[in-house]
Amino acid sequence: MWRLTDNLEWESLRNTFPWIRDMEGVEQDPIFHAEGNVAIHTRMVLAALQGLTEFKALDQQTQEVMIAAALLHDVEKRSTSIKNEKGRISSPKHAKRGEFTSRRILFQEVPAPFALREQVAKLVRYHGLPLLAFDKPNPQRYLLKASTEVDTRLLSMLSKADVLGRICDDQDDLLYSIACFDAYAKEQECWGEAYPFASDLARFTYFQQDQGYPAYEPFDDTWSEVILMVGLPGMGKDTYISSHFSNLPVVSLDNLRRKHKVGHRDAKGNGRIIQLALEEARQHLRVQRSFVWNATNLTRNNRSRLIELFTTYKARVRIVYIEVPYLLWQEQNLQRNYAVPLKVLNKMLNKLEIPSPIEAHQVDYIIEER
Repeated sequence: MWRLTDNLEWESLRNTFPWIRDMEGVEQDPIFHAEGNVAIHTRMVLAALQGLTEFKALDQQTQEVMIAAALLHDVEKRSTSIKNEKGRISSPKHAKRGEFTSRRILFQEVPAPFALREQVAKLVRYHGLPLLAFDKPNPQRYLLKASTEVDTRLLSMLSKADVLGRICDDQDDLLYSIACFDAYAKEQECWGEAYPFASDLARFTYFQQDQGYPAYEPFDDTWSEVILMVGLPGMGKDTYISSHFSNLPVVSLDNLRRKHKVGHRDAKGNGRIIQLALEEARQHLRVQRSFVWNATNLTRNNRSRLIELFTTYKARVRIVYIEVPYLLWQEQNLQRNYAVPLKVLNKMLNKLEIPSPIEAHQVDYIIEER
C-alpha cells in the first residue's frame, strides 16, 4: 500500500512538506476563492474529497492516490500566480507545472509506483478539465486525449472536491459543468476508461489530425518499425537496446558526439551531430529498414519532430520508455563511463515529459519498481 503520508492532520502536513507551507503565502482571487489562500483552499478540498460518497466507495489504494492529487492539485500556484493592474489574481498554467512538480516529488522524495505516480501527476494536470471541457476548440478530441492518460471518473471526483472546497458565488454552475462533463464522457465511451479505439493505428491516426473521426479505422500501409528510446541518462537505455534490439542498427547521438569529439555544450557542434543522425536515419527509412533511435528524447516536442519524420516514410513508431527508481538511477549514472553531473540530471528530470499513449503507434513502459 503506497501513501503520501500516514498523517493527514493539517499541522503534520505543513510540518512534513515544504510545498504545503509554500501555499500559505499564495493569494487567490476572492471572486473565485473567497475562502483565502491556497493552503486554506487545499485543506478544504481535502476535507470535501473525504466527505464524498463516491470517494468512500473507492478501494484504499485509489483513495490514497486521490488524497495525493488533492494535496498537490494547486501546488504550482506558488510559481504562476500573478496580479494584474486591476488587482485580479490568476495562475496561468499552474496545472501543467503542477504535473511536473508532482512527478518529481513522487519519484524523488516520496517514491510511488510508476502507475500510481503518473495517475496523480495527470490528475493534477487535468484537474480543471471537467470545468473547462466545453470551452476547448475541440472538446471531443481533448476529452479522448485525457482519457488515454487519466481515469476520467477520478478526474471528475477531484474536480468536484475542488469546487466544494472553495467559497464562490457560482458553485452551483461549476457543479453543473462537472455533471455535463460526466454525461459527455459516458456518451463518448471514456468514463473511467480510455476511449476504445479500434487499433493502435486508429488511435495514432486520430491524434495526428486536426479533424478526425475516432471510430475511423485507417488502412495499414506501415512497414516494420522504428524504435524511439526515451529516458534520462543513466536509466539503462543502452543496456536495454543490447538485450532486446541487438539485431537492429542504432542511431545514437552520444556515439556520434564521441566519434566527432563534440561536447554536450557545443551548440554548433551538436547541431551538426543532429544533422548527421537524421541523415543516418533517412538512409534506413529510404530502404524500409528497422532501426533504433537512441537519445534522451525527454520532451514531447522533440519526439514529435522525429515521429513526423519517421511516419513520412510510413514507418511504424514504437516508443520505449525506460525508468528505474531514483536512488538506483543515481548509482547507475555514476557507474557509466561518461557520468552526468547530478545538477544536470536533476535539471533534466524537471523537463521530463513521460510519453503519452497517443504519441506513437505503440508505447512500452519498461519500469523497474522499488
